[in-house]
Amino acid sequence: MANKNIVILGGDGIGPEVTAWGNDVLKNIADAFGHTFSFQNHLIGHAAIEATGNPLPDETLDACKAADAILLGAVGHPMYDNDPSKKVRPEQGLLKIRKSLGLYTNIRPIQIFDELAHASSIKPEILMGSDILFFRELTGGIYFGEPRERQEDGEVAVDTMRYSKMEVRRIAEKAFDAAMTRRKILHSIDKANVLESSRLWRETVNEVAKDYPEVKLVHMFIDNAAMQLIKDPKQFDVVVTGNMFGDILTDEASQIAGSLGMLASASVGDSVGIYEPIHGSAPDIAGQNKANPLATILSTALLLDISFGMKEESQAVIDAVDAVLKDGFRTADIAESTTPKDKILGTDAIGQQVVDRIKAAVAS
Repeated sequence: MANKNIVILGGDGIGPEVTAWGNDVLKNIADAFGHTFSFQNHLIGHAAIEATGNPLPDETLDACKAADAILLGAVGHPMYDNDPSKKVRPEQGLLKIRKSLGLYTNIRPIQIFDELAHASSIKPEILMGSDILFFRELTGGIYFGEPRERQEDGEVAVDTMRYSKMEVRRIAEKAFDAAMTRRKILHSIDKANVLESSRLWRETVNEVAKDYPEVKLVHMFIDNAAMQLIKDPKQFDVVVTGNMFGDILTDEASQIAGSLGMLASASVGDSVGIYEPIHGSAPDIAGQNKANPLATILSTALLLDISFGMKEESQAVIDAVDAVLKDGFRTADIAESTTPKDKILGTDAIGQQVVDRIKAAVAS
């Protein structure tokens, strides 16, 4: 029996809707397996700006530092997208919490559920059997490098891609460790033919590789990797890459899973971790009971596994999602033209389907 403190950051748009079901799944797992999970809700992003003027209030950060794990919904609001005059922005809260908690590794599993093979725009025969684990460096690179500025005349802007050997080494080691538990293939993605930071990246990954002689290391340029990911995703096992490249590739990889609404992620370092779906805040459907909560629910499976070491409980969540899909239920984003209308469910209905299957599986 475990006692764990979980912070829920609903965030913006559909975030509160999907995290509500992640919260409910965790409550039911705790009940089923005899654990005690306590939950705290705190503000981040646009919701926090509206309430406090700060995208990451001190109260939120303090609660997260004291938590055993954090479940995050989504951050972002369209009012900021095309207005560069706004100096305080929701995404600043996300970047700050990653930096403050030392969450230097973003882990994104890309594994297709057989029932969703036809939901992708990629041919099923190309997709079937794909199982990729991405390791994206999260606190360095061009999103954090200095200097970053807009010059006074407004005609020139500067962002800096910066990496140290320490930053590359620590995420490379995590990726190699994961590869040792899988097919023992690691693709390192960079742009070493052009970027000096990528040449340091490749050099450092090669140094780490000496400690993992059983792992086949494959270097690949980002432009080729983007093409290969769609052409032949089954060639990839574990992938490690920098912040910006990982951001782009993992969103592209949503086509392998059929929808962004199916992809979970974990942001971890050496202490507390944040677990979240990779989709955005989707303000156009917020409050309409249309959002797909399955990525958030699958993120709770990662939370249980990585932060709490509860592999049986984690698998129970994954099995429940799989059972819902096998029974033909879909949200609108993963439905096909042949999906019966009575099988296309809203946020609450499909969330309840997952919870019901967790209860049934444990009862049996």
